[in-house]
Amino acid sequence: MTDAAACWNRLEELPMKTLKALFAADANRVDRFTDSLALPGGNVLFDWSKTHLSSDLITAFEALAQAAGFAGAREVMLTGGIANPTEGRAAEHTAQRGMGADESVALADAFHMRMRGLVEAIHEGLLGPVKHLIHIGIGGSALGPALAVDALARPTAEFRAPVDVHVVSNIDGNALEAAFEVCDPATTMIAVASKTFTTIETMTNAASAIQWLEEAGVSDAYGRVVALTASPDKAVEWGVDETRVLPFSESVGGRYSLWSSIGFPVAMALGWDGFAQFLEGAAAVDRHFADTEGFANLPLRAAFADLMYVQLRGCQTRAGFAYDERLALFPDYLQQLEMESNGKSVTADGKPLGRNSAPITWGGVGTDAQHAVFQLLHQGTIEVPVDFIAVKQPGHDLDPAHHAILLTNCFAQGAALMAGAESVDGARAYPGNRPSATILCDALTPATLGALIAFHEHRTFANAVLLGINPFDQFGVELGKKIANEIAAGEGEGFDPSTEALLAAAGLKR
Repeated sequence: MTDAAACWNRLEELPMKTLKALFAADANRVDRFTDSLALPGGNVLFDWSKTHLSSDLITAFEALAQAAGFAGAREVMLTGGIANPTEGRAAEHTAQRGMGADESVALADAFHMRMRGLVEAIHEGLLGPVKHLIHIGIGGSALGPALAVDALARPTAEFRAPVDVHVVSNIDGNALEAAFEVCDPATTMIAVASKTFTTIETMTNAASAIQWLEEAGVSDAYGRVVALTASPDKAVEWGVDETRVLPFSESVGGRYSLWSSIGFPVAMALGWDGFAQFLEGAAAVDRHFADTEGFANLPLRAAFADLMYVQLRGCQTRAGFAYDERLALFPDYLQQLEMESNGKSVTADGKPLGRNSAPITWGGVGTDAQHAVFQLLHQGTIEVPVDFIAVKQPGHDLDPAHHAILLTNCFAQGAALMAGAESVDGARAYPGNRPSATILCDALTPATLGALIAFHEHRTFANAVLLGINPFDQFGVELGKKIANEIAAGEGEGFDPSTEALLAAAGLKR
């Protein structure tokens, strides 16, 4: 039996108290389970007190972290070692914000300066009038930019984005046409984001965007394209001018690529200073993650709770609710980050995992979700750990009552999930003892958002290390792509009768 297996056995033997009992037994529980990170422009508070973590469980999880080699795996990732063994690669997203192998950090800085030069040239009008940017990508090449632009580039009394950014990912032509409807081709640039510059959805959308520009009379349509890629030669071959190719390193994974040249649309919307603050917020979390041990390490603490609910309490999902409209896309971003990273059934060395891996990540926006899915959270038979994310400072100038009601509802939901309520009428009874964690930001700034994303990146990594899996490959997405390509090429045969019938019904029969 391995040391890790013995640690899991110990964890599974430990009793769990109710949330009310944990608070009753420890008058300082809130202080012990709540910490803040200081960031430019305001702090971020992390409150994990309403989880079932106890002193005994924490000690056992710290032992598991030691047995699983957490400190060594963290060092490998943060110094540019082979963190992705199945593909023989480093995972160097932290190098994009200053922590990694010296040569990788220097290369990231050089790529950032190249991007900065192009962004500032566009903002200064050196490439002609540019009012719109259509950013075309999919997966990590789109989810991150969409989140950051939607969260940070909304117009206010003090800020208006220098360029209007639209992110398009879906191959469904309706998505691209919606962007065309609100953009003037005479003042629009196209960003094509693809690590390999071969992704079929992205390249098909890019070709249609070129056609749209040409049909509108733009004389040099390819001159309006900026390529964001780890394969610059392919971008040039496709037709992009070399001066408008923004490379990034092959060792930066797609769902971790927002910090690289994939962040071009964020810099276009915020200006370079805003993008630099975004990087610095993430770097602050990197430093905390690198320098803090055990339960005091906030991403590792969150991973302890995550594993407790999946492995010890049998929870199959985890929900996240952003009580701020500006963070409406945050649950979507987390879905890919966590489920593509840790949705595995084998260990890093290819052996059967033998236990559950990542839960299903889902969520929504408060207070909308309270009138939709919270019924199940409060009274359903399935226990769902919940994360709440809120911001103290509103992003609007309306009556402060709006924000007070929003925050009151956020905190009330966590209180109600824990406390429950008895009733002689069973339909009105709430079992309570349902867990939640709360992240409260002073303000939603570029640094804050960078910190939130980096926190969840490291949380995802910590979960993976304690499970013994590789969070940096994603072979599970390949088989469906392979079959789709075979169908498109008229190749392959012997599909199941249902698939053959569907192809025929849709007029795609080969």
